[in-house]
This record gives sequence, structure tokens and C-alpha cells, in this order.
Amino acid sequence: MANLTLVIEDSLLKAARVRAAHEDTSVNAMVRRFLEDYARNSRRQVAATERVMELAAGSPASSGPSGRQWTRDSLYER
Repeated sequence: MANLTLVIEDSLLKAARVRAAHEDTSVNAMVRRFLEDYARNSRRQVAATERVMELAAGSPASSGPSGRQWTRDSLYER
């Protein structure tokens, strides 16, 4: 396991230690959990984006062979 050095304000570290103690954990465990969630969510977002693109590519919806036949102005003719 790797070690990580952080530079943070003393008051922030103190507040984090107090909260960690109330949650019966440590600042180290809190930072590790945050980094795990951060990395995991990034992978989920990439996977979700890839899935949406796959679905869009396989969708039968289109503007037709000659493209759209309307203009924005024609949609709002009065």
C-alpha cells in the first residue's frame, strides 16, 4: 500500500479528526473511502456514457435520408 502526504490547514485536519471520532473512524479511513468513491464513480460515468452512445448508435430514430425538413422558424410560424 502506498503512502500519501497531504498539505492542509491545521483547523481543517482538527475538524476532520473530530468528525471522524464521532463516526468511530479515522481521517485516513475517510480519505481512503473518498478516493475509492471518487475513482469508482468516474469509471461508472465513463461506462454509462459509453452505454448511452451504444444505444444511440443502434437506435432507429433519425432525421431521414435527406436530413431534417424543418427549420426552427417554421416550427414557430404564427
